[in-house]
Amino acid sequence: MSRVCELTGKRAMTGNNVSHAMNKTKRRFNVNLFKKKFYLPEEDKWITLKVSTRAIKNINKKGITQVIKEARAKGLYTK
Repeated sequence: MSRVCELTGKRAMTGNNVSHAMNKTKRRFNVNLFKKKFYLPEEDKWITLKVSTRAIKNINKKGITQVIKEARAKGLYTK
């Protein structure tokens, strides 16, 4: 599975490694992802999601149900 956040859609970016002599080579900036389990009280079940740290902060602030609702509205979360 690719390194994409299931709730925010964040994915790896590309850029350059730049040496002291200004030589440039391609590199990837990967997303800071974690595999976490969340409890959905409405459905009375646990789900496992691959989420970024930004998504975890949003879940702590708004709640898992609100964040999933917003992700479904954007077409990111389909489970």
